[in-house]
Amino acid sequence: MSQEIKMPNEEEIRVNESKAQEVLQEYDLEAGYRGFSKKGMSLLITLIAVAFALYHMYAAYAIPLVTLKHRSLHVAIILCLIFLLYPGWKKASRKTLSLLDGILALAALGTAGYIFIYYLEIVNRGGIPSTLDVVFAVITCVLVLEASRRVTGWELTAMAGIFVAYAYLGPYLPGDFGHRGYTFSDIANYMYVTTEGIFGDAIAVSASFIILFIIFGAFLTKTGMGTLFNDLSLALAGGTKGGPAKVGVIATAVHGSINGSAVASVVTTGSFTIPMMKRVGYKPEFAAAVEATAAVGGQILPPIMGAAAFIMAETLGIPYITIVIAAVIPAIMYYFGLLVQVHLRADRDNLQGLSKTELPKMKDVVRERGHLLIPLVLLVVLLMMGYTPTLVAVATIVGTVIIAGLRKSSRMNFRDIVQALESGVRDCLGVAAACAAVGITVGVFSLTGLGLKLANIILMMGSGSLFMTLLFTMLASIILGLGLPSIPCYIITATMAAPALSTFGIDPLASHLFVFYFGAIANLTPPIALAAFAGAGIAGSEPQRTGWVSCKLALAGFIVPFIFIYKPGLLIHDASLLDIGIATATTLLAVMALAAATEGFLFAKINWLMRIVLIGGGVLLIFPEPLLIGLGLASLFAVTVLQWMKKRSAHVIQA
Repeated sequence: MSQEIKMPNEEEIRVNESKAQEVLQEYDLEAGYRGFSKKGMSLLITLIAVAFALYHMYAAYAIPLVTLKHRSLHVAIILCLIFLLYPGWKKASRKTLSLLDGILALAALGTAGYIFIYYLEIVNRGGIPSTLDVVFAVITCVLVLEASRRVTGWELTAMAGIFVAYAYLGPYLPGDFGHRGYTFSDIANYMYVTTEGIFGDAIAVSASFIILFIIFGAFLTKTGMGTLFNDLSLALAGGTKGGPAKVGVIATAVHGSINGSAVASVVTTGSFTIPMMKRVGYKPEFAAAVEATAAVGGQILPPIMGAAAFIMAETLGIPYITIVIAAVIPAIMYYFGLLVQVHLRADRDNLQGLSKTELPKMKDVVRERGHLLIPLVLLVVLLMMGYTPTLVAVATIVGTVIIAGLRKSSRMNFRDIVQALESGVRDCLGVAAACAAVGITVGVFSLTGLGLKLANIILMMGSGSLFMTLLFTMLASIILGLGLPSIPCYIITATMAAPALSTFGIDPLASHLFVFYFGAIANLTPPIALAAFAGAGIAGSEPQRTGWVSCKLALAGFIVPFIFIYKPGLLIHDASLLDIGIATATTLLAVMALAAATEGFLFAKINWLMRIVLIGGGVLLIFPEPLLIGLGLASLFAVTVLQWMKKRSAHVIQA
């Protein structure tokens, strides 16, 4: 007789949330902001943030400023808030503002002020910098790198510094890496008064799309959207075999898509689901890995996909909704593979679900909070109707406030609206700082032609083989993603790797999604697997082991990008229904086969020989050749029949 598993009580939830907050501050630098002891400073932060949010909502349709002014203002306020909120070192006070940080905040405002005051002179000089241009350019570059260091870590700052040195030392470098070289004044000016460096495409997207959709996510959170998805997940899957893990996958997936931060998503939902998974019988490292894998997948899950999809749309010059549609089936396959592994582990170890007497009823959940799904539906409908993402974001923010007012439990008052606006801007700081810092790196790529050189190196290493080129591109994306947030990682790898794939005739959308996937999955890959480490902190498991378990659970994420390169039908984009159907069916079977091989269980335990056959069959289904697909299907069919017969014979013996 199975033991009845109960949900945690309120005291346990409070303890878990407290522990989760500590984990968040340890693994997510964005959570280490100041909590001012003086109300005046807190009020100042609120006023700046709210005014900043309202300006961007207004600018979404009014376009009050020319491009360079708009982007420089966006960067200046972001930098100002970072220096006000984030101390420069761990031991610095988190209650009061230091004199240095106050000066840096004012200097940040000055960087935009200079462009506003001397805009016409800058334009008329036609790229020939004055001494004052160079001074402000250097100040801006230093401030951007310091702000990025505070909220994202040293990696992005160090990388930008290395590439600036590369731009300067070009004449002294050997072989193909050499170039004519640029003076520091040339480099700084290129980064500051053009739209190719700091104020390039990444900041353009941050200042137009990303901030608005992050504010939208903050409003959804404020209305109780997190509670809705937790309750929906519990009602759907909580009582099934291994239910808490499935609840964690579903709730974290949606939260991660809206939130865009894998670490924050792990902490937010993991504080609730990880203890439940452990109580059911999942091992701590497996429970933590489930949350981490689901959270990372949120960045590839439509409709919001964190934030990188907006940059992808801007880079490729295609509608955002095109990327959303293309990403649907691969994202479903990612989560399908995770759910299959979770279910097989529960089936293998006979792990039961939660007590059904304590689970919420679907009709009650929908009646109380189901209206909160309307803003997400509105978002998709408006995008499909062809409205610009900026207008859609503003419309859904306003719509969320109106729709939330339909029920008392979700209704927002003036204070809630102000807090949501401030929270959205705070959540945007890390992304915007990363976009500004990566602009320096991408600016060097553009200035020196380094991107093309790196693409040629990848092609040379691939020796003319598409598969090997994809493999090296994957490794480059993962290595960069170990130390970088997923957005700058995507921007850099897309700059250097996507051109290499284009030489094989690969659709640019598929190339960009390929590098995007592996940049995101790097959050799970040891030795620096921040999402997995955050989950380990909550579960009390060993971090590195949790990272490797996460990689196993994310196996579909490693395979699906290869499949949509070889079978573009998986992306729906410009594909026939037959191509879409074949690509989807073979991917589904490949993911199931690899999940079963990974867990060592299908209908019964699988020996190593059968696991190897399943892996081989799953890999064969990646490729488009009918013969290989046929061999793959035959392998899977044989193993399935043998395992079914093994299960039946075991039942006969028991009977």
